[in-house]
Amino acid sequence: MTTHALEVRSLTKVIGKKKIVDDVSFSVNKGEIFGLLGPNGAGKTTIIRMIVSLINRTDGAVIIDGKNLDEQFKETMSEMGAIVENPEFYKYMSGYKNLKHYANMALKEVSDERIKEVARLVKLEDVMHQKVKTYSLGMRQRLGVAQALLHNPSLLILDEPTNGLDPQGIREFRDYLHTLASEGMSVLVSSHLLSEMQLMCDRFAILEKGKLIHISSMHETTEIDDAKEVIFEVDNSQEAVDIVKEKVEASSFKVLSDNQFSVTVNRASISTINRLLISNDIDVYGINTVTATLEDRFFEITNKGAREGQMQ
Repeated sequence: MTTHALEVRSLTKVIGKKKIVDDVSFSVNKGEIFGLLGPNGAGKTTIIRMIVSLINRTDGAVIIDGKNLDEQFKETMSEMGAIVENPEFYKYMSGYKNLKHYANMALKEVSDERIKEVARLVKLEDVMHQKVKTYSLGMRQRLGVAQALLHNPSLLILDEPTNGLDPQGIREFRDYLHTLASEGMSVLVSSHLLSEMQLMCDRFAILEKGKLIHISSMHETTEIDDAKEVIFEVDNSQEAVDIVKEKVEASSFKVLSDNQFSVTVNRASISTINRLLISNDIDVYGINTVTATLEDRFFEITNKGAREGQMQ
């Protein structure tokens, strides 16, 4: 039994003489949220459109829950739910009637009870009989998720799903995805909002100019290595730095202000520095570890790729 909800193997898209997507391979595990990151034009939407068969692939394979999309098209498509770009609805119809319309077109039978279930899941049950033209953008996005979930897919695919949402709407949307993943659903999501993807995803891939240049877990990103930048708040930062420099090996020291300095050391050295300062009559008021962000890692990786490209 496969542990992958989705496998993308050597996916390639050529238009004219230009490779829009170049030999991209990755997998999405069951029950995880996997992010596709990259600047505009990196190929994120093209990859998603190929996975859901909105456009043809030049080369490569898409495997859904162990089944090849080309060989078992209906079965694999029935395992996917997707929002590609902004979801479109009949605005003069109610949310319920829109979902009923899509349910009638589904490959699997969708009951009225299932429609009510997904409406509750996305917290739209109280407005399901209101016309969609009265919905806010965030409500329409949630209705899009409900539509994608109607046939109970194992894989949800979302392209820039938080576009246009306010901070409250983005947070609610993220919470919905975490709920779905906790219940076993797999999610592939693309976005350019790095801070939001850090809060949302378990793993991510970075695309640049159609190539996959990096893939890792979010934990690996925020815990790149054992060396950490640590900020100490003390009564005399220059005196503290002079004391620590004599006794502790560190990759960098910075006096940030009269009462703060930073030092980059491994985790074990933090307590050593604290004891050293106290034993030398330096009062320590606070110790804070600076955590790496996805944004830091993203620019580190993409800038490295740009430098290497210039050297070739």
